[in-house]
Amino acid sequence: MDLTTKYLGMKLKNPLVPSASPLSEDLPNIRRMEDHGASAVVLYSLFEEQLLAEGLELNHHLEADTHAFAEAMTFFPEPQEFRVGPDEYLEHIRKAKEAVGIPIIASLNGTSEGGWIEYARQIEQAGADAMELNIYSVATDPVISGTQVEQDYVDVVKAVKKVVRIPVAVKLSPFFSNLSNLAQQLDAVGTEGLVLFNRFYQPDIDLDELEVRPSVVPSTPFALRLPLRWIAILYGHVQADLAGTSGIHTPRDVLKMLMAGARVTQLCSALLKHGISHIADILLGVTRWMEENEYESIAQMQGSLSQRHCPDPAAFERAQYIKTLKSFSYMRR
Repeated sequence: MDLTTKYLGMKLKNPLVPSASPLSEDLPNIRRMEDHGASAVVLYSLFEEQLLAEGLELNHHLEADTHAFAEAMTFFPEPQEFRVGPDEYLEHIRKAKEAVGIPIIASLNGTSEGGWIEYARQIEQAGADAMELNIYSVATDPVISGTQVEQDYVDVVKAVKKVVRIPVAVKLSPFFSNLSNLAQQLDAVGTEGLVLFNRFYQPDIDLDELEVRPSVVPSTPFALRLPLRWIAILYGHVQADLAGTSGIHTPRDVLKMLMAGARVTQLCSALLKHGISHIADILLGVTRWMEENEYESIAQMQGSLSQRHCPDPAAFERAQYIKTLKSFSYMRR
């Protein structure tokens, strides 16, 4: 049975890829991911804004009480002489490449065009096999149009593609007026992969403390429906490889996503909940299902139930909305 798949120009031994998460911060975890069957690993994200914040914090401590301890401060070097940058992340890429034989995909979250370009270049030099641009942006300025937001995404990809040769994937959110059009725009500027979807962590209000606090809610299998639908719609309409993420917890979730048209499925919440060994459990379940249903390869099922090949293409669009509501009414009787 052939479980291999192609993603970002790389031949992977299977479609199971741990997505960016704190699990990849430790080399032993990355080794365990490989041991349990992961075909590649997306490292935790490098955040430009975090690097900037660390730099400002360092500068603040160096300049604090300058007037009170002027003589003592002369012993400190200038702030620009300190190495405040992505050095730790780049070293982690190098060590991960040495530790395992599977591809290492870096994840970059920038905030400025200069940051995207500079850190992307350094990530490639560190040896990453590919790069995932995690464009985690929430548009809240009423002056900025939806067209401008989309153009910003395209401009980021164009800028990064000019300075790196390794494959580039873009992790998108579903919050666009016409996701298909944006996908084609990103496809046109050379994006090798689209990862659907990024999950925005919504804040919550603490009624006891009367504070707004961040709230991290792991995905559930129900979250699969949104990326499943859009991967099925985009399959065959873009050249970029499609990766499904969010809501993938079981072998059946993986199979559904592959049939919709995904090249790989990315795992996060399932591994945080069940442990890294869950990769092997999912892989075993996928293999058994394929044997029972006489599938000889992953490629055989990829896109087989996409909108392009589905017996009822309208099932992925609004045409089924009324039918779905009626079926719910019948269930209540």
